[in-house]
Amino acid sequence: MADVSAKQEFCQIFETCVKREGAEKFLAWLQNTDFFTAPASTKFHCACEHGLVMHSLNVYKVLREKYFEENDSEESFALCGLLHDVCKAQFYKISTRNVKNEETGQWEKKPFYTVDDAFPYGHGEKSVFLIERFIRLKPAEAMAIRWHMGGFDDSVRGGSFAMGNAFYQYPLAAKMHLADLEATYLVEKGTSQAR
Repeated sequence: MADVSAKQEFCQIFETCVKREGAEKFLAWLQNTDFFTAPASTKFHCACEHGLVMHSLNVYKVLREKYFEENDSEESFALCGLLHDVCKAQFYKISTRNVKNEETGQWEKKPFYTVDDAFPYGHGEKSVFLIERFIRLKPAEAMAIRWHMGGFDDSVRGGSFAMGNAFYQYPLAAKMHLADLEATYLVEKGTSQAR
């Protein structure tokens, strides 16, 4: 029942905090994707059924509990924490491979996740794009979602300095990256079925 309660918790936080125009239509669209059943990765953190919604909740909770300050917006924190990885909806597929059972010596088919990106638009930028089809983001929110991967983002690895500028100009972007790191590497340690 963890999957049902995670979905319920996600929807409750979203509906309580996000009052912006388009929010209801976005949530209806999201429920017609695999967002609530998909993994968060193929083999790292939350590489399991319902991993994406669990990861989204974990990032939101770390962001809210550790980095919320007096003048921050509950709505902005909910939008960023809960939706930063919406790009991973409709992104993974389940395949199978043969694995030898060490106890029986028999080969068995085991499921695993692979990437099937039908819209290769980037990571954070794809999340921003998908959200903005329904909900208008504020600049700080768009920056926080766009740059939540930090140094793991392909453009940063390619030499772009835009992330550093975004972190300097928009504190929410730096907070979002820190919350994503903590959720991924500390809170979700041991959550992968592939490891």
